[in-house]
Amino acid sequence: MSALVDVTQRVLAEEETAPPQKRSGWRRRLPERGASGVSATRRQQTRNAWLFLAVPIVLFVLFLLGPIGIALVTSFTDYAVIGDFEWVGVSNYVRVFQDPIFWIALRNTAYYTALFVPLGLVVALGTALLLNRNSKAVRVFRTLFYIPVISSTVATASIWFWLLNPQYGLFNVVLGWFGIKGPAWLYDSQWAMIAIVLMSVWAGFGANMIIFLAALQGVPRELIEAARLDGASNWRVFWHVTLPAISRTTFLITTLLLIAAFQVFDQAYVLTKGGPGNSTLTLVYYIYDRGFGRLEMGYASALSFILFLIILVFSLANARITRSKAV
Repeated sequence: MSALVDVTQRVLAEEETAPPQKRSGWRRRLPERGASGVSATRRQQTRNAWLFLAVPIVLFVLFLLGPIGIALVTSFTDYAVIGDFEWVGVSNYVRVFQDPIFWIALRNTAYYTALFVPLGLVVALGTALLLNRNSKAVRVFRTLFYIPVISSTVATASIWFWLLNPQYGLFNVVLGWFGIKGPAWLYDSQWAMIAIVLMSVWAGFGANMIIFLAALQGVPRELIEAARLDGASNWRVFWHVTLPAISRTTFLITTLLLIAAFQVFDQAYVLTKGGPGNSTLTLVYYIYDRGFGRLEMGYASALSFILFLIILVFSLANARITRSKAV
């Protein structure tokens, strides 16, 4: 037995001292140990990672950073598509703040945002609370409420044209049942923006409802049951347990609604064309009109970057307020 042990130890010692190409098959297949082997593996992993990231990075630069850079340069020129263009410095930005139509569009956008964001948040959260249960009927309603999100704006606008018709529209018919004379909606400068807000909330709340549902299903049931055992009402359970638990989701949806509100375009374009009397002219609609309607690409680019700064300021302010409340 001792002789067998001696032979085994001698063979192992020879395998350790022999060069890799002369080792036996079972030893040659083992990877080399040491810092050089580990670093080589890490270099290979890093190289593979960059190869996988190369295509997305190239696409990101070509189709996002590239156009942004071109638009930024264009905003300092008088480029108008047709003819030559010259470098005008910050003249376009100075012109923006001297443009009375810009201030009208900014006021309309702020008014739209003040209505759309809280209403969209309340409708999405309220619907999610109602549908936060497991039943076949609830699953059907979840699907139905999501359909407007994936529907074409032009198609939904046709429905809303009928709903908001001052003579035979459903809204005014229902108001007439209660003896109320309905407004002209899209043809009244005081009601046109409200009509656009209603359509926007209806068309978009389904996506936010799904996000809220996912957050509500992640609220620990133990916290809710403990609050109810302590005698808390449904409202107090929601206010002191559920709402703090989904605060991050609420912040996310509020930010998304703010961005969507400042970028509103298609509803105003399809329903009112910015009228009546510029009452529904939004910033993005004004940018579109200047860039593609009047071919003032330099001025439209300057308007776009001012809109970007406005959205950035509001998003950062929203993040700061939400963080301070969380603390």
